[in-house]
Amino acid sequence: MKTLIEIHVLQNFAPSNLNRDDTGAPKDAFFGGRRRARISSQCIKRAVREYFKRQNGNWFASRTKRLVDDLKTKLEKKLASTKGYSDENLIKAIEAAINCIGIGDKKVKVEKDKKTGQMKTDVLLFLSTKEIDALASVVEKSYKELLKDKIPSEVSDKVADSLAGKENKSRLTLDIALFGRMLAVMPEKNQNAACQVAHAISTHAVEREFDFYTAVDDLKPEDIAGADMMGTVEFNSACFYRYAVVDYKKLVDNLPNDNELALTGLRAFLEGFVVAEPAGKQNTFAAHNPPEFVLVSVRKDGFPRNLANAFEVPVRVKGEESLTRKSVKMLADKAKELSSVYGDEGKSFCIDLIDSGAEIGTKKSSLQELLNEVIAEVRREG
Repeated sequence: MKTLIEIHVLQNFAPSNLNRDDTGAPKDAFFGGRRRARISSQCIKRAVREYFKRQNGNWFASRTKRLVDDLKTKLEKKLASTKGYSDENLIKAIEAAINCIGIGDKKVKVEKDKKTGQMKTDVLLFLSTKEIDALASVVEKSYKELLKDKIPSEVSDKVADSLAGKENKSRLTLDIALFGRMLAVMPEKNQNAACQVAHAISTHAVEREFDFYTAVDDLKPEDIAGADMMGTVEFNSACFYRYAVVDYKKLVDNLPNDNELALTGLRAFLEGFVVAEPAGKQNTFAAHNPPEFVLVSVRKDGFPRNLANAFEVPVRVKGEESLTRKSVKMLADKAKELSSVYGDEGKSFCIDLIDSGAEIGTKKSSLQELLNEVIAEVRREG
């Protein structure tokens, strides 16, 4: 039996460009036959992971190609007094250790960046601090062996054990436990995610808008008119529907059956999902608009229920109507419609800042109160 925790958020952003495509335009998608503003799930997860990093560095793993530099920083002082030490030899030893990572012919390689000269791995690695520290320990203890032309097999085994040893799962961070990990060169370290995050879409149709801007040279003579630079920035303003679901049993399993850590992690995820914002173009738009409606449901043995189809027909407002309030009503109507057919034995809690009057979930006065109720319910359900 599994317990599902689902979070639904309606968040109205002022003009902004929170998540850009390859042309610099706000991402969008067609849904219900109409263009919608969109924020990718990757962008949302990145914002939540950054929130984790600020709350507790041990919850955050590094996705990087710059492992050589990180290991060099960790080791250069420790090995400085070692006979035969030099920066060149340290990098050679680190490179030799990294080249031991992988299975069969699929080994991680270190290459020099043609533009910067920086040493980088040929693939993005996603490793926790504990895993990187374990690898650094192997390099420190096997420094001389790693400088040999042929690396002894016992050193290669130590490198493998540092990343996939008996303590493997205890070295996982909260973000890996929630969002999973896929490493083609180390399939044994792949981790199935306990959380699924949907792309956020606007509840209404949107059209792309352009901000024409000019910049004036402050040192330009006063008798010369005109701008010295001009351009355009694309943006939109949208009320987003955001959704995610957490499989609590899977989360506990990913965190070596540590229920307390899983509950702490679940609370941190839900809080981060509500308060963390994508950072795209915020220096230009400052669209810091917290969600005005949050609904969290806890259900046992149910099936995930994304309510995006509440907005298959885009929300339209007239006169002084509120876009967010009308979106809440459509969301509540869809939730009731689905519950009447498929059942709903769970409990739901909500924050409703716009006093929508929607009869969905037990209303709470603060985010912390809502989180307390959700965690207590998950603890009861187990």
